[in-house]
Amino acid sequence: CEPSTSSGMPALRVAAATMGEEIRMWQVSDGTPLPSWVAHTGWVRAVCFSPDGRTLASASGDQTVRLWHADSGKLIATLQGHTSDVLSVSFSPDGSLLASGSDDQTVRLWNTRTGECLRILEGHRNFVLSVCFSPDGNVLASAGHDQTVRLWDTTTGECLRVLRGHTLPIGSV
Repeated sequence: CEPSTSSGMPALRVAAATMGEEIRMWQVSDGTPLPSWVAHTGWVRAVCFSPDGRTLASASGDQTVRLWHADSGKLIATLQGHTSDVLSVSFSPDGSLLASGSDDQTVRLWNTRTGECLRILEGHRNFVLSVCFSPDGNVLASAGHDQTVRLWDTTTGECLRVLRGHTLPIGSV
Protein backbone atom coordinates (compact mmCIF):
# COMPACT_ATOMS: atom_id res chain seq x y z
CA CYS A 1 0.00 0.00 0.00
CA GLU A 2 1.11 3.54 -0.48
CA PRO A 3 -0.15 7.03 0.36
CA SER A 4 -0.99 9.25 -2.58
CA THR A 5 -1.44 12.97 -2.18
CA SER A 6 -1.61 13.98 -5.85
CA SER A 7 -5.17 15.24 -5.35
CA GLY A 8 -4.28 16.97 -2.09
CA MET A 9 -6.32 14.46 -0.11
CA PRO A 10 -4.71 11.32 1.27
CA ALA A 11 -5.70 8.17 -0.58
CA LEU A 12 -4.38 4.65 -0.56
CA ARG A 13 -3.75 2.30 -3.43
CA VAL A 14 -2.67 -1.26 -3.26
CA ALA A 15 -0.83 -3.13 -5.99
CA ALA A 16 -0.70 -6.90 -6.27
CA ALA A 17 1.55 -9.21 -8.24
CA THR A 18 -0.34 -12.10 -9.75
CA MET A 19 1.00 -15.59 -10.24
CA GLY A 20 1.18 -14.57 -13.85
CA GLU A 21 2.46 -11.61 -15.84
CA GLU A 22 0.00 -8.97 -14.62
CA ILE A 23 -0.05 -6.18 -12.04
CA ARG A 24 -3.41 -5.13 -10.58
CA MET A 25 -4.19 -2.11 -8.44
CA TRP A 26 -7.18 -0.98 -6.37
CA GLN A 27 -8.29 2.18 -4.61
CA VAL A 28 -8.41 1.18 -0.95
CA SER A 29 -11.13 3.62 0.12
CA ASP A 30 -13.85 1.93 -1.92
CA GLY A 31 -12.25 -1.13 -3.51
CA THR A 32 -12.45 0.35 -7.00
CA PRO A 33 -10.19 -1.51 -9.44
CA LEU A 34 -7.60 0.72 -11.06
CA PRO A 35 -5.97 -0.02 -14.41
CA SER A 36 -4.13 -3.32 -14.56
CA TRP A 37 -1.52 -4.27 -17.11
CA VAL A 38 0.65 -7.10 -18.40
CA ALA A 39 3.96 -6.17 -16.87
CA HIS A 40 6.42 -8.95 -17.67
CA THR A 41 6.97 -12.06 -19.76
CA GLY A 42 7.37 -14.17 -16.61
CA TRP A 43 5.58 -14.34 -13.28
CA VAL A 44 5.53 -11.08 -11.37
CA ARG A 45 7.18 -12.04 -8.07
CA ALA A 46 7.08 -8.74 -6.15
CA VAL A 47 5.89 -5.14 -6.36
CA CYS A 48 6.82 -2.07 -4.32
CA PHE A 49 5.81 1.60 -4.42
CA SER A 50 8.45 4.32 -4.21
CA PRO A 51 8.28 6.46 -1.05
CA ASP A 52 6.54 9.28 -2.94
CA GLY A 53 4.04 6.84 -4.48
CA ARG A 54 4.77 7.95 -8.05
CA THR A 55 6.71 4.88 -9.16
CA LEU A 56 5.95 1.19 -8.86
CA ALA A 57 8.75 -1.36 -9.14
CA SER A 58 8.09 -4.94 -10.18
CA ALA A 59 10.30 -8.03 -10.06
CA SER A 60 9.81 -11.02 -12.31
CA GLY A 61 10.73 -14.49 -13.37
CA ASP A 62 11.79 -12.97 -16.68
CA GLN A 63 14.99 -11.84 -14.87
CA THR A 64 14.09 -8.14 -14.99
CA VAL A 65 13.01 -5.36 -12.69
CA ARG A 66 10.69 -2.78 -14.21
CA LEU A 67 9.79 0.72 -13.09
CA TRP A 68 6.30 2.01 -13.86
CA HIS A 69 4.44 5.30 -13.54
CA ALA A 70 2.07 4.32 -10.74
CA ASP A 71 -0.79 6.50 -12.04
CA SER A 72 -0.72 5.46 -15.68
CA GLY A 73 1.04 2.08 -15.71
CA LYS A 74 3.42 3.44 -18.35
CA LEU A 75 6.83 1.76 -18.40
CA ILE A 76 9.67 4.01 -17.24
CA ALA A 77 12.60 1.57 -17.41
CA THR A 78 13.56 -2.08 -17.59
CA LEU A 79 16.50 -2.96 -15.36
CA GLN A 80 18.46 -5.93 -16.66
CA GLY A 81 21.40 -7.83 -15.24
CA HIS A 82 20.10 -10.62 -13.01
CA THR A 83 20.64 -14.06 -14.49
CA SER A 84 17.66 -15.77 -12.86
CA ASP A 85 14.23 -14.93 -11.40
CA VAL A 86 14.06 -11.66 -9.46
CA LEU A 87 12.15 -12.32 -6.24
CA SER A 88 12.11 -9.05 -4.29
CA VAL A 89 12.43 -5.29 -4.66
CA SER A 90 12.68 -2.42 -2.19
CA PHE A 91 13.13 1.35 -2.56
CA SER A 92 15.48 3.31 -0.33
CA PRO A 93 13.71 5.81 1.95
CA ASP A 94 14.62 8.73 -0.34
CA GLY A 95 13.65 6.78 -3.47
CA SER A 96 17.04 7.21 -5.14
CA LEU A 97 18.00 3.53 -4.92
CA LEU A 98 16.20 0.31 -5.64
CA ALA A 99 17.43 -3.04 -4.34
CA SER A 100 16.56 -6.33 -6.01
CA GLY A 101 17.14 -9.87 -4.79
CA SER A 102 17.32 -12.85 -7.12
CA ASP A 103 17.54 -16.60 -7.56
CA ASP A 104 21.00 -15.86 -8.97
CA GLN A 105 22.17 -15.40 -5.33
CA THR A 106 22.87 -11.69 -5.75
CA VAL A 107 21.45 -8.39 -4.63
CA ARG A 108 21.67 -5.48 -7.04
CA LEU A 109 21.49 -1.80 -6.19
CA TRP A 110 20.05 0.39 -8.94
CA ASN A 111 19.97 4.14 -9.49
CA THR A 112 16.25 4.84 -9.95
CA ARG A 113 16.82 7.95 -12.07
CA THR A 114 19.23 6.40 -14.60
CA GLY A 115 18.48 2.68 -14.29
CA GLU A 116 22.20 2.01 -13.83
CA CYS A 117 23.26 -0.95 -11.71
CA LEU A 118 25.50 0.65 -9.10
CA ARG A 119 26.53 -2.45 -7.18
CA ILE A 120 26.22 -6.21 -7.24
CA LEU A 121 26.25 -7.60 -3.70
CA GLU A 122 27.48 -11.17 -3.54
CA GLY A 123 27.69 -13.51 -0.59
CA HIS A 124 24.44 -15.45 -0.34
CA ARG A 125 24.84 -19.13 -1.14
CA ASN A 126 21.31 -19.59 -2.42
CA PHE A 127 18.27 -17.58 -3.57
CA VAL A 128 17.84 -14.06 -2.17
CA LEU A 129 14.21 -13.98 -1.08
CA SER A 130 13.86 -10.53 0.49
CA VAL A 131 15.54 -7.11 0.61
CA CYS A 132 14.81 -4.12 2.84
CA PHE A 133 16.50 -0.77 3.54
CA SER A 134 17.14 0.66 6.99
CA PRO A 135 15.15 3.83 7.80
CA ASP A 136 18.19 6.03 7.00
CA GLY A 137 18.98 4.12 3.78
CA ASN A 138 22.57 3.44 4.79
CA VAL A 139 22.14 -0.28 5.36
CA LEU A 140 20.37 -2.90 3.28
CA ALA A 141 19.25 -6.21 4.75
CA SER A 142 18.92 -9.25 2.51
CA ALA A 143 17.51 -12.62 3.47
CA GLY A 144 17.92 -15.87 1.70
CA HIS A 145 17.26 -19.49 1.17
CA ASP A 146 20.74 -20.02 2.68
CA GLN A 147 19.24 -19.28 6.13
CA THR A 148 21.16 -16.03 6.59
CA VAL A 149 20.41 -12.33 6.82
CA ARG A 150 23.18 -10.16 5.44
CA LEU A 151 23.62 -6.47 6.23
CA TRP A 152 25.23 -4.36 3.51
CA ASP A 153 26.64 -0.83 3.43
CA THR A 154 24.69 0.80 0.58
CA THR A 155 27.51 3.23 -0.24
CA THR A 156 30.44 0.81 -0.40
CA GLY A 157 28.66 -2.51 -0.97
CA GLU A 158 30.59 -4.03 1.92
CA CYS A 159 28.94 -6.87 3.81
CA LEU A 160 28.81 -5.54 7.37
CA ARG A 161 27.48 -8.63 9.09
CA VAL A 162 26.05 -12.08 8.45
CA LEU A 163 23.30 -13.09 10.86
CA ARG A 164 22.84 -16.81 11.38
CA GLY A 165 20.57 -18.94 13.50
CA HIS A 166 17.60 -19.87 11.36
CA THR A 167 17.26 -23.50 10.40
CA LEU A 168 14.96 -22.82 7.44
CA PRO A 169 15.08 -20.39 4.51
CA ILE A 170 14.33 -16.78 5.52
CA GLY A 171 11.45 -15.41 3.48
CA SER A 172 11.29 -11.82 4.69
CA VAL A 173 13.25 -9.04 6.39
